[in-house]
Amino acid sequence: MHLTDIPFSVTHWSDVPATEHPGERGVATWRTRQFGAVRVRMVEYSAGYVADHWCHKGHVLLVLSGQLETGLQDGRTFTLRPGDSYQVADGAEAHRSGTREGATLFIVD
Repeated sequence: MHLTDIPFSVTHWSDVPATEHPGERGVATWRTRQFGAVRVRMVEYSAGYVADHWCHKGHVLLVLSGQLETGLQDGRTFTLRPGDSYQVADGAEAHRSGTREGATLFIVD
């Protein structure tokens, strides 16, 4: 990632409009800022959320609250708790997440 042409700014996430993205089950609520080619999101997954697709986009993801279950298309699974993160490159390994209890994530991609 190469960050250019981004002046210093502060984001008050509660002021950023929310958009809802239904999953296979549950809903993901995104608050999104775009800085050139870099997207930064605060994402809340409802309890019982399961993504409706295998994602091929690269991310740096940090779990802020709740518990996240992430599976890779090759069958591996990972449980992430608050303070845990994952990193994956564009097109590297297809992944899909869900949560039983809900989770709040900070994602840069």
